[in-house]
Amino acid sequence: MTVIERLRDKANSLPEGPGVYIMKDTDGAVLYVGKSKKLKNRVSSYFVGTHKSTKTAKLVSLVRDFDYIVCKSEIEALTLENVLIKKHSPKYNIKLKDAKSYPYIKVSQGEYPRLFVTRERKSDGGRYFGPYSGSSAAHAALGAVMKVFMLPSCKHSFPKDIGRVRPCIYRDIGRCVAPCAGSVTAEEYRELVKGAERVLSGSSDAAKRSLEREMERAAGALEFERAATLRDSIMALDKLSEKQKVVADASASRDVFSFFASEVVGALAMLSIRAGALINKNEFIVSALDEPSSEELISLIASHYEGTDNFPKEIMLGFSAEKEDLELLSDYVSLLAGRRVYARTPERGEGRALCDMALDNARESAKQKTLEGEREDKNIRRISELLGLGEIPERIEAYDISNIGNENIVGSMVVWQDGRLKKSDYRLFSVKSTKGADDYGSMREVISRRVAHIGDATASLGDTPGLILVDGGRGHVAVAREVLESASLDIPVFGMVKDDYHKTRALCDLEHEISIAKEFDVYGFVYNLQEEAHRFAVKSSSKAKTKTLTHSILEKIEGIGPAKARALLKSMPLGKIKSATAEELLTVKGIGRSDAERVVDYFKKSKRGKKENDAHNYRLGKG
Repeated sequence: MTVIERLRDKANSLPEGPGVYIMKDTDGAVLYVGKSKKLKNRVSSYFVGTHKSTKTAKLVSLVRDFDYIVCKSEIEALTLENVLIKKHSPKYNIKLKDAKSYPYIKVSQGEYPRLFVTRERKSDGGRYFGPYSGSSAAHAALGAVMKVFMLPSCKHSFPKDIGRVRPCIYRDIGRCVAPCAGSVTAEEYRELVKGAERVLSGSSDAAKRSLEREMERAAGALEFERAATLRDSIMALDKLSEKQKVVADASASRDVFSFFASEVVGALAMLSIRAGALINKNEFIVSALDEPSSEELISLIASHYEGTDNFPKEIMLGFSAEKEDLELLSDYVSLLAGRRVYARTPERGEGRALCDMALDNARESAKQKTLEGEREDKNIRRISELLGLGEIPERIEAYDISNIGNENIVGSMVVWQDGRLKKSDYRLFSVKSTKGADDYGSMREVISRRVAHIGDATASLGDTPGLILVDGGRGHVAVAREVLESASLDIPVFGMVKDDYHKTRALCDLEHEISIAKEFDVYGFVYNLQEEAHRFAVKSSSKAKTKTLTHSILEKIEGIGPAKARALLKSMPLGKIKSATAEELLTVKGIGRSDAERVVDYFKKSKRGKKENDAHNYRLGKG
């Protein structure tokens, strides 16, 4: 019996109801996760006849087994499908490329919630708005609502720091309500945050009415300064509303999705419309071997709404979908939202026009991504020619060593793969085998530790790079090649040589130096890769050094060892420890009365010594 016959027999024995199926290869790795309202029919279809889709045909050729999970309903199947796709990240499922990198505005929980931009969505009770098309768009939206509602942008923690820190200039210029000075109650502060949330949700009118009511109350209570501040906030809110493009009826609350696929890339565009205004637009690049089905796109859209509180009243799709799939999407998002959300494919009118607008955005995004890919391909081909490589590298790894003094030596590895920087594969290596600033020894350790994972199918870094670039000259290349040869690996290695001004000048091996100064595009590619490796290494090395210095200052104090230093720094920053009273230090777990008094004493003496030294230097200068 052939593999296909065996799988077909197994599929024919499946139940008729809804569920999730998990396709696996020879090693048991998950290739694809799918859902169906009729498991038996769907899974059987994979193993009967030929397939028009290249992706499906390739998938079936690799499948050696499958698992399945029976579900009570289609919604349960869709939920489970999303969970399993996130868990296994199967190769043949379409995914939003770099979905984690899209920024959101988060409103934290607590008595005094804070607003900030983040690229991670966590199940921690916080509210998330977005995703935004980029960091600048997210920060612009955040900055606008922070200004309107005069919310603090500092790092202070409330209510802990109320009365313990001096208000900054933002209070003086009317840009912050200054909770640090006790100017607002926790309840008043939360009302301001709710106003910011309403604006981020697209309900500017409701936020404006709330501010107007508060302004009238303040004026009636003769709180004229407060009333004037609220008046300025209302004016700022009006300006913010003017920037939002009105594209629909004032009551419209919709998310509009359209998909466009070129020969090389697909893009799913989303327009978020609240109160008739376009408040956000985004385009997600879809990684797929060929055009995804409408069913796959609906699963993708459903996953977008997980972990957000920003739900529309209506979802519009610019592509055809089965009635059952639209109902499933509607039911699923309604369940998440806690109220009814309708999904439909408009055929005409305002809805169709919005879908066409989303399609134009998807088309333009796919075009730009294609041009970027073509430029990257051209650069890699040219690099291959210049270096005389046998084949074009699909994966390039660049290495740098950073050290501050003779300790905290760090090696960084950054990765370029499939036309982009693959940040999930970046690695930092804390160098342990060298004493002092030994660049060659450090590079030897880093490359040795890296290549130990090559070929391990279970390791996240099992892939073999097609090219290794090291920051440095022939000495660094020699070290790297020695390590690779001892591991029986034939991987091209070149050094990224810098000139006297610390700018990339050339690439070199053990015998030749290849100038790239006049190869503008290649130069830009190598320079950016080299700078990325350097930035990644220096950032870590500086953090480690700062941490070491901070700990060493505290550990100079009698009775304060590493454990107590950690406890103090976990409780408050070093600047606050320096000015803290013994009573404040006693609140730290593990710090006794004598410890607290010694810490206070130490920093008092340090401060007094500094003043005396400054006075002495001043007298010398005058003399």
